[in-house]
Amino acid sequence: MGAVGDRVGPVRSRDRFLHGDRPGPGGGGEGVRGPILSSWERCVLLGLSPDQSELPFTEEYDPDGPLVRAAVPVLDRLQSIFTGSRMNICLADGHGTVLARRFGDPALPRHLPPIQILPGFVFAERVAGTNGIGLTLAERRLVQVHGAEHFAERSQSSACTAIPVRDQLSGRIEGVLCLGYPYTDADPALVPLVRRAAEAVERRLMEQSSDRERGLLRAYLDAANHTPHDGREVHDGHPLAMAELLQSELDQSDRSLLKERATELMSTARRAATEVPLSRGRRITLISRPVTSAAGVEGVVIEALIPEDPERHAPAPGPRPAPSAPAGARTLGPEPAPAGPPAGPRGDGTVRGLVLVGEPEVGKYAVAARRRLELLAEAGNRIGTTLDVDRTARELAETAVPRLADFVTIDLPEAVLRGEEAPNPTTEMRRTVVHGIRDDCPFYPVGSPVTLGPSTPHVRCMTSGEPVLEPDLRAAFGWIAQDPGHTERLLAHNIHSLITVPLLARGVLLGIACFYRSQDPAPYGDDDLALARELAARAALCIDNARRYTREHTLALALQHSLLPRGLPAQGAVEVAHRYLPGEAGVGGDWFDVIPLSGTRVALLVGDVVGHGLHAAATMGRLRTAARNFAELELAPDELLTHLDNLMVRLDREEGGDHPAPGSTGIVGASFLYAVYDPTSRGCVLARAGHPPPALVLPDGSVSLLDLPAGPPLGLGGLPFESAEFTLPEHSQLVLYTDGLIEDRRRDLDVALDQLRTALSHPDRAPDDTCRAVLDAVAPAHPGDDIALLVARTNALPADRIASWDLAADPSLVGEVRAAAVRQLRRWGLDESAFATELLLSELVTNAVRYGTGPVRVRLIHDRTLICEVHDGSSTAPRMRHAASTDEGGRGLFLVAQLAQAWGTRYTASGKVIWAECALDAA
Repeated sequence: MGAVGDRVGPVRSRDRFLHGDRPGPGGGGEGVRGPILSSWERCVLLGLSPDQSELPFTEEYDPDGPLVRAAVPVLDRLQSIFTGSRMNICLADGHGTVLARRFGDPALPRHLPPIQILPGFVFAERVAGTNGIGLTLAERRLVQVHGAEHFAERSQSSACTAIPVRDQLSGRIEGVLCLGYPYTDADPALVPLVRRAAEAVERRLMEQSSDRERGLLRAYLDAANHTPHDGREVHDGHPLAMAELLQSELDQSDRSLLKERATELMSTARRAATEVPLSRGRRITLISRPVTSAAGVEGVVIEALIPEDPERHAPAPGPRPAPSAPAGARTLGPEPAPAGPPAGPRGDGTVRGLVLVGEPEVGKYAVAARRRLELLAEAGNRIGTTLDVDRTARELAETAVPRLADFVTIDLPEAVLRGEEAPNPTTEMRRTVVHGIRDDCPFYPVGSPVTLGPSTPHVRCMTSGEPVLEPDLRAAFGWIAQDPGHTERLLAHNIHSLITVPLLARGVLLGIACFYRSQDPAPYGDDDLALARELAARAALCIDNARRYTREHTLALALQHSLLPRGLPAQGAVEVAHRYLPGEAGVGGDWFDVIPLSGTRVALLVGDVVGHGLHAAATMGRLRTAARNFAELELAPDELLTHLDNLMVRLDREEGGDHPAPGSTGIVGASFLYAVYDPTSRGCVLARAGHPPPALVLPDGSVSLLDLPAGPPLGLGGLPFESAEFTLPEHSQLVLYTDGLIEDRRRDLDVALDQLRTALSHPDRAPDDTCRAVLDAVAPAHPGDDIALLVARTNALPADRIASWDLAADPSLVGEVRAAAVRQLRRWGLDESAFATELLLSELVTNAVRYGTGPVRVRLIHDRTLICEVHDGSSTAPRMRHAASTDEGGRGLFLVAQLAQAWGTRYTASGKVIWAECALDAA
């Protein structure tokens, strides 16, 4: 795959790249692996040439340093494993300088150039191009480079597997272990082998660290004259008295605090003292002082001075376990203490004992580790407090500044902000958050689109799914080439180090977070990279939760709006205005409706389904449809609530019965308020099911809550509902609302109702102005539930627009009624409607006389339409049928249906009313 003669794979891709093409990341064919392509991009930006053969050589390296001493046995073992092969085993330091080499075939060096034989040559990517050592330092992980994936032509026939060697204490990369071989000798078994070899080197490095700290302990004991050093190994153990005191006298929180302060004191690397307040009013003084071992290792010892309690008994001899110390800082316990007198009374009323001993850097790492843990714990509390994508991203930035970064930018695709998944996030990024220690840093502003080049750390981290560390931005050529003018302005503000982390959750790329450092002169390291990765992972889950919520909220809101009335029907009984506000906790099941009824009446509805989300919105749609259908049947308000209650019980049984459907949440219930207003009598009949009572605003400005029987919520089943009737003065305002308007955890319900009364005490307002005033004065600033508001100003139909006649059940009186109706139509100026009205009245009155019971009452109403009503005492409903050609009757209602634009029947307490409605332009 990597031979020069092959014209497939990386060879062809490399040639295309060098001629200006940019093959995309892939796995085979014309594709190039992401890390290799990114390295090629950096090589071009660095001005490297593929035919460049000279590498820098330096003599300033330590051939006998800790890394080499730790690696020599491992290198020797690898040499024996590959005896007789063409394997080139190499150890380099953290800057890419080769420190040592081994060869499987002893004759191999005679056939290799000096750069592949001698230590001292530098293989950093910035000078050597794409290679195993340089790419490992750039990617900070195990890499393999095959044949033409090398940038330089000198390496085209080679392959290599390289892995970083880290300090297990700090995570810092100390060096690189690299195996080089002909590309034809590639073997998958090399990867686990080189991993085990690197782990062995890392363990030996840690063992050297332990030797250094043991030397410091010996120096401390000798200097303190605790016991003469007789050549015996000194174990890491507390002096017995201190171990006894720490275990018996201090609780866990005190011991943790003592070790935290001791570690902080060690990290200062100077002589100092501090007093540590403990529980129950006790105090311990910690003293630090430098110490140097016989081998020249400089360290710090931390001693504790505890005031002696006269009542305290001397501790019994024998080892006692002591609490563990921070990683790397040697707490002297729990192993047995060395022979000799333990720390004890100094003669001045205090007990003195050793707490920690170690190198200052160990203390710094321990302090840094503890602070990282504190930051992660704080992140768990601060990130994700809301289900808002923008706010969650800002919480990540606010958590990271200033303890991890001086500046944080977060870029998210527009699709994620809408609650969707981004099909191509690299091309639709938008700056979502810019946050830092000051506001004058010239980052792209919030809201601006962000275009990213293929060689930038941002794209590299998104394509690989791994964080990218740029310790020195002045050498980050991909970052600089993105926008040289912009990056120069950032560098002028001392922005010098960057970590770019992809925001990945549940396999979805949600965006990128960039952490910049400016105040701390030290560049970011691997420990910072791990912390940034952990913060971003936690934030990504919260952002994904917010994104999913946003998507569901958008869908539920769209469904909710689609199920609410698109417009209000034409009717003259009331002037209506309405408002609907979704709650911040999620779209619920609140709704309202206005339904014209027969006889110029109108029905006003407000309801609230329990719950939020798509299920509540869908249930609201079903309930609203059922309510409209029941209203069309002209049911009384209490009867209508009974039918809705039965419906909710059936739905609840279907949704959450003994065997609920998968994913079903069941239906808990709903509250409902139903009102029917008649402008001919100014009467209003209302009934409610667990709903807040409506407010009535009289023309004089007085406001009251109507005293209605409360009724149980819908869905309980079997309980009765009651209605109440009121006479409303003309131009009164009836205000219906859901509980989201008045219920708020931060406000008492009585206070909210008083605010509602105050806001409504302006009867001269139009209904739309009343809606606006109520929401401004009463609605919570951050409503947790939906709010539905319906304001209806009542009208009254003038008496001269109504005509009625009472007659006995006598067929001979039908003609008189027809004549009286024609005269009334003439007075109203509706002569053109007289013929059709005569026919309608003739059929309706004849039916009432023939099939009903007396008395019969006829009423004409002149409103937007001409309405004919015939009332009789029978509850038998007429039924329209298609009469056969031989039938002598059965055509009356068919004729009524043809002449009227609508007709129907409604029942009353004393019988029924058959009504027909004609357009005023009907001839």
